[in-house]
Formats: sequence, C-alpha cells, structure tokens
Amino acid sequence: MAKILIVEDDRAINGLMARTLSINGHQCLTAYNGSEAISLMESQAIDLILLDINLPDTDGFHIMEHFNGAPVIYVTARSDIRDRVRGLDNGAEDYIVKPFHIRELISRVNVVLRRYKREDIFCLGEVKVDFTNCKAYRNDRDISLTKREFELLKTLILNKNITLTREQLLNAAWGWEYEGEERTVDIHIQRLRKKLHWKNYIKTIYKTGYRLEITP
Repeated sequence: MAKILIVEDDRAINGLMARTLSINGHQCLTAYNGSEAISLMESQAIDLILLDINLPDTDGFHIMEHFNGAPVIYVTARSDIRDRVRGLDNGAEDYIVKPFHIRELISRVNVVLRRYKREDIFCLGEVKVDFTNCKAYRNDRDISLTKREFELLKTLILNKNITLTREQLLNAAWGWEYEGEERTVDIHIQRLRKKLHWKNYIKTIYKTGYRLEITP
C-alpha cells in the first residue's frame, strides 16, 4: 500500500485518479490547490505525489520547493518541452501529459513506487502478511496462496473496515479487462477464510460484497 497525494484542481480528474488508485490498493489524499497540498505534505507521511502544474493559487513548480522527500509525478496539460525539462530537472520522477489513459497512469505509478519500495508487514491474530514478498504466514508457517488470493487479501487489508463490492475486488485482483463472473470473487473469498482461519474477520455484506472487519 502507498499513501498517494493527488494535487489536481479538476475535481472530476482528481476523483477518477483517486478511485482508480484506491481500487488498486492505495490510500489517496486529495488537494485542489497549492495551499491544501502544502498543508498535507507537511502533516502526512506521503509515499507519492501526483502533481498538476496549473493550480488556482500557485503552480506545481513552486510546490516542489516544499518537497518532503516523496517522489513526484507531474500530471499536467502543459506539454511544452521546456516544461517537461523543468519538471524533471526539479526532481520529478516522471511527467504525464493530459489527456492520458488511466491504465498508463497506474503503470507509471507502479514503476515509481517500485523504485521506492519499502517493507510492509500486517499482522492480525495468528496471521502475518508480508506485502513486500507477497507471502502470508499463520503461526509462522507459510500459507499457500495463489496470486489472485493474495491480491484479494491485500485489497481487503488495505481497505480494512471498508465495504468493497464484488466488482471492486474483481478489478483489484484480476484487472479491468477481466471478463469473468463476479461469482469468482465469492469462491476465492471462501478459500481465503479457510486458509487464514478468518471466518470471523472477513464479513459478507448482503447483496454488496465483503469487508475485512477489525475492531479497534
């Protein structure tokens, strides 16, 4: 999981990026101007920043002066080569020109995050999940999970206490182009419950989907 700050004044584009990245297992923070962005950068531990240049109160180049160490990808309509060079010279990891395909954005985000990869461990009861190595253990014994099972598990963990629809889980584990039935999610959830002994944690939400429910 990565905590991603999206700095974009167009609310439709901001929302689309946030929804898509959330479905792919990330936590998204949103800002619609430079002041909001700087405030979040100074108060949050952010893993990646998606930054527009043309903002109502400033520009993305100025925000880079408040850089908090997180990698930056410019997402902007400014396609002039001078802007591209300036952005990259200022320390950005990448530069995406609008309009862009959402799948391209996801791929570029994943590339940058892999460069800044960090170890993440999640523990619940007798189970430990290692995001870095895509492994899960119960009482320190390896749990044999398929790739799809692990992707479902990761999505549930990263969205704990949030109800996810079958469609969201399907997109997260199988991808947008998968044409199979949502019933596939039910089968894999049943297997996860059995393998992890999480019958009391993975809740079925009637006519909607599933939620990993953890009481504080």
